[in-house]
Amino acid sequence: MAEQRTIVITGATDGLGKGLASELAPTGARLILHGRNEEKGQALLEELGPKATGELEWRRADFASLDDVRDLADTLGEEERIDVLVNNAGIGTAGPREESEDGYELTFQVDYLAPFLLTRRLLPLIKRTAPARIVNVSSAGQAPIDFDDVMLEQSYTGVQAYCQAKLGLVMLTFDLAEELEGSGVTANCLHPGTYMPTNMLSRAGIEPVTPLEEGVEATLRLIASPEVEGVNGHYFDGTSESAPHPQAEDPEARRQLRELSEELTGVSTTA
Repeated sequence: MAEQRTIVITGATDGLGKGLASELAPTGARLILHGRNEEKGQALLEELGPKATGELEWRRADFASLDDVRDLADTLGEEERIDVLVNNAGIGTAGPREESEDGYELTFQVDYLAPFLLTRRLLPLIKRTAPARIVNVSSAGQAPIDFDDVMLEQSYTGVQAYCQAKLGLVMLTFDLAEELEGSGVTANCLHPGTYMPTNMLSRAGIEPVTPLEEGVEATLRLIASPEVEGVNGHYFDGTSESAPHPQAEDPEARRQLRELSEELTGVSTTA
């Protein structure tokens, strides 16, 4: 009998993450669902419980704290296996510039540094589980990273903060894909949909465009479809392969980002 798959979804209490959890609950997989709000997490377990055919687990961590991310990685590292890691948690473009508990620009940390740290810490377990998949939820909104002002102290806009962090996630995906080639673990990323109806969107005062179901379907394909078995190191716009911002393909920019990320999180990518 096949092993029960374990799927980790960050940012699972709202929007795309919640939609994915709802679709995956009846599949028999063990779902480990993450969010930062304990109340919403418990409500999610209650809501999904009746349709779940596998185990449901809740993990709380605030990605504005890298210590929280480390603690989350430690508890997840005790699992027997992680078949799929979905890095979905993120914040949007609304509001003024804020800093994380670690003193970094908040969007850069939550949308990029936290998934970098979590993924790097879980990589040994994911590799032991192979075949396995890493799915990073990026965006078509991508902006080049200015390495002289990564924390946007000189020129902050919410859009720049969001778009550079989402490009960072694509760059991480491409790095992982190169490293993992031949290991049985694949890393891919996608733009699930444009302005899907989520709390993040309503806070920014933007009208929805893409139905949430379309984004869920496109992301589920990367999580579970045999169609993309073995596909590695690709960026998708929905279900179509697409080209990200050119900086994602620049080895020098990726090296700079990788080294900065190691410095800021204390994680070595060469270990």
